[in-house]
Amino acid sequence: MAIDTPPESKSPQATQGKLKPKVGLPTMFRLGLFQMGLGIMSLLTLGVINRVMIDELKVPALIAAGAIAMHQFVSPARVWFGQLSDGKPIFGLHRSTYVWIGAVLFTATSFFALQVAWQLGESIQNNGMAGISYLWAGLLALVFALYGLALSASSTPFAALLFDVSDDDNRSKLISIVWSMLMIGIVVGAIISSQILNQPEICGADILSYSPAAGARAADIPTLRATINPLFVIVPAIVFALCLVSTWGVEKRFSRYTERSTVTDREDQITLGRALKILTANRQTGLFFTFLLVMSISLFMQDAVLEPYGGEVFGMCVSETAKLNAFFGTGTLVGIGSTGFLVIPRLGKKNTVRTGCLGTAVCLTLFIGAGFTANPEMLKGSLLLFGLFSGILTAGAISLMLDLTAAETAGTFIGAWGLAQAMARGLATVLGGAVLDVGRFLFSAPVLAYGTVFAVQAIGMVVAIALLSRVNIREFQDNAKKAIATVLESELD
Repeated sequence: MAIDTPPESKSPQATQGKLKPKVGLPTMFRLGLFQMGLGIMSLLTLGVINRVMIDELKVPALIAAGAIAMHQFVSPARVWFGQLSDGKPIFGLHRSTYVWIGAVLFTATSFFALQVAWQLGESIQNNGMAGISYLWAGLLALVFALYGLALSASSTPFAALLFDVSDDDNRSKLISIVWSMLMIGIVVGAIISSQILNQPEICGADILSYSPAAGARAADIPTLRATINPLFVIVPAIVFALCLVSTWGVEKRFSRYTERSTVTDREDQITLGRALKILTANRQTGLFFTFLLVMSISLFMQDAVLEPYGGEVFGMCVSETAKLNAFFGTGTLVGIGSTGFLVIPRLGKKNTVRTGCLGTAVCLTLFIGAGFTANPEMLKGSLLLFGLFSGILTAGAISLMLDLTAAETAGTFIGAWGLAQAMARGLATVLGGAVLDVGRFLFSAPVLAYGTVFAVQAIGMVVAIALLSRVNIREFQDNAKKAIATVLESELD
């Protein structure tokens, strides 16, 4: 459509405000519903499937965690999905159609993953962890890889959509709202899951019987299946509905994609190899990247073992362990929300990160103490505090990272870190399962086995503090921009 404006005023910067309206707060919160749905979905994989596999089905923790972590390890594929949505619109839309197709696939795949988990559990009960059981475990890992690909196909175009519909003056507000909605989704998902799973037939010792092949008391799988399967139908349906409500009509009305020049160094355009080159460009970038890597692994190792801990050590039902995420999510929301206004202005960014690391380390020792007392209320309180300090640590680390590079290279650095962090979370999930299996080999008491995981995490946080003390902000700012630019230039040769 022709617009009667002088040629010299037809630059994207000059016309985007006239062509498209700005997103308001109602639309920002509506977009946040998508992230809220992702928060709810995370409860199904890390809050329910892992608990059932490790505790009820007696799947070795390393195998269970390794299969689940596959959805993180395929995260480099989001580079391809981001570029695909850039260049190949579907039904005239660059982002929304990809978001919807991906949502259909990852919600459906979650149900299929649960069915494979039941088959793996039955195989272990009948044959032990050998032969056909390994084939089922391999299939489960493949299904979670497909789940991760579907998630990338949906979430990466959605992240690009957030960029497309926002401007420099409102983008930070939009990102803040959308991220907060993710944590709200975790809380809401925990409540919904616990209510649906609150069935007397899957609580108590009656659900367990001795399985000679498994070498332990294992669950009555048909009873579990009849109770848990509906959760994986109802919740994915809710999540898909939230996806549609969140994005319907937004791209057509607000997207500035066709009016803007090509965007460089967006997160979904950073390859893993390029990310590692950028994050190790010089001594200071390498130190800060190592700190972030150790911190992330230490922060997320409990993802795959927390719910089984509640079940095996505290005797909590599946519905009760699902609700544990509500305490973590609430604490994280408070921590994130208060850090920028209350903590950083008083402590400074570096000390805020130190406080977050130290606080999470203390909370991890409280997890162990709660296990020795078998007090569920102490565990819940510790988890609330853990979420609070995790929020402080996350907000502080992001703020520090934004300070530790020049504006010209911030997008490249943050994009590189975003991809590396996804891989670190996958590694943390696998390590959590591996350390739990080592703990079970060393100790007969379950509380000591799980305590080994939490102790390793706490030690990791102390190591992260030591690494952070070696980061020199002045040296970073002086050298990082030049070092990163050298990496980017070498890739063009």
